[in-house]
Amino acid sequence: MKAIEWLKLRWLSAGIQSGDIVLLHSNVMRTLLLLKRNGFQPSVDIILESFIQAVGKNGTLIFPLFNFDFTKGVTFDIRSTKSHMGSLTEKARKHPNSVRTGHPIYSFSIIGALANKFKSVDNVSAYGVDSPFGILRELDGKIAVLDLVENDSMTFYHHVEEMRSVPYRYMKNFTGDYINLNGTKLEKTYSIYVRDLEEKVQTDVEPIGKKLWKASIYIGDYPKIRTGLRIARANEVFDYVSNIIDTGEAFGNLYKKGC
Repeated sequence: MKAIEWLKLRWLSAGIQSGDIVLLHSNVMRTLLLLKRNGFQPSVDIILESFIQAVGKNGTLIFPLFNFDFTKGVTFDIRSTKSHMGSLTEKARKHPNSVRTGHPIYSFSIIGALANKFKSVDNVSAYGVDSPFGILRELDGKIAVLDLVENDSMTFYHHVEEMRSVPYRYMKNFTGDYINLNGTKLEKTYSIYVRDLEEKVQTDVEPIGKKLWKASIYIGDYPKIRTGLRIARANEVFDYVSNIIDTGEAFGNLYKKGC
C-alpha cells in the first residue's frame, strides 16, 4: 500500500467522507513520524494529497493561512504572504489549484470542487457572515482538527461569538498596505472581533471542546490518539455554541478573565 492510500484510509476511518467540504486545522509532526515508523517516506506533500484524495473530486478542503503581520504594519501580498499556521497550510497555499481569500490576517487556501466559490471572497470582518466561516455554514461543511488542542485550532468559535454579538469582544480595525492579485498596492482596512483586553478577557475554549465530545458533535479521535483527527459539522457547532452564549454560559466555556 502506498503512503497516500494509507493516510487516506486513516482519515476516512476518523469520519471524513468523499464529497465533504472541510476546514482543516493541523499539526502534522506526529503524522510525519507515523509515516516513517510504518516504512513510508515522511512528506507534507503526501499528507496534503491524502486529504485531497479523501474528500475526492467532489470535495473541497479549506486551509487557514492566518498571518498577523498586517496588524504590525507589514505589507500583505495575497500572492506571496506566507501562512503562519504550519507546513501543511503553506503547502496548500502553494498548490497549483489553490484559491486564496482576501482578508490579510485571516485568509484561507481552498482546494477542490468549490474553490471558485471562494475566489472573490474579500470579507472585511475576519469572522463575519460573509467570511469563509460563514460560507462553510452555508455549504453545511465540516471542521476537522489534526493533533491540535482546542485553544490552538477552533477559530470558528470566534465566528459564533461575532454572530451572537458577545459583549466581551469588540470590532477593531486594522489599516495597512495590501498588494492584490494584479500586483497593485493599495491602502485597505480590515477588522477583527477582538478580545476586550481592558476587561482582561482570555480565550479559553477547552471546556466547550469537552462539551462537544460529550454531545457527540465531535467524532473521530482525540489529539495524539490513533489518527489524531476529530471532525464536527460546522452548523452543529454553531448551534451548540450559540446556545451556550444565549444562555449566559460563555464565561467558563469560551473565555476566562486573567489577573
